[in-house]
Amino acid sequence: MRGILKRTVLELSRRARARRGELFRRLLQPSKDDKILDLGGGDGSHIASILPDYQNIWVADIAAEPLERAAQRGFHTVLMREGEPLPFEDQEFDIVFCSSVIEHVTIPKSEIYSCRSGREFRQRSFAAQQTFAREIRRIGKRYFVQTPYRYFIVESHTWMPAVILLLPRPLLIRFINLLNKFWIKTTEPDWNLLTIRDMRMLFPEAEIIVERWLGLPKSLIACKRLSSIGPACASLHDPVSGGRE
Repeated sequence: MRGILKRTVLELSRRARARRGELFRRLLQPSKDDKILDLGGGDGSHIASILPDYQNIWVADIAAEPLERAAQRGFHTVLMREGEPLPFEDQEFDIVFCSSVIEHVTIPKSEIYSCRSGREFRQRSFAAQQTFAREIRRIGKRYFVQTPYRYFIVESHTWMPAVILLLPRPLLIRFINLLNKFWIKTTEPDWNLLTIRDMRMLFPEAEIIVERWLGLPKSLIACKRLSSIGPACASLHDPVSGGRE
């Protein structure tokens, strides 16, 4: 039963990512001459599925092992240091692609279990996310930044009802540790989920796109095009996809 449930959710996630990739291509219209950065792209598999046969792609991440696999795909790779400015020049990239990463740009990974105050975690996390967003805006002429919506009915990293977000942080950490022992989705409590208002603050010149599932906001995208229309908000309906991968 657990295997069937996991395969079902992963398939729904795959479909959602495919639709998001189509949206990325349609809105930003990347060419093979564009210099593209997949920020936090891990092994490069996601950007490879969106832009097959593109080679002018850089993949940057804080984990070395996935970057080795990205290099095997033919991508340029950059190992970043946690908490430091992005190692790129101003406006170096034609496009910055960043999918389901910014919510993990929070406090140092070494502190995610020792930080027990929910207020402190949120404040420090949002400060880090502000810095990260400024860096994206600095290095990218265009960008496409996606993150799960804070108030979607399913919390995207645990695949549990979003009511768990009401737990005090010490209880949330204990609950996640328990879930990791038996549940089909494992995670670490390093994420700070964002709202539409948050994304507007982080990316003031971008169009904020709301992906929906059965009419409910599921995912947020800050998109800056060369002909960006400014801080508008649009909605996309996705009738078949589930919560975030």
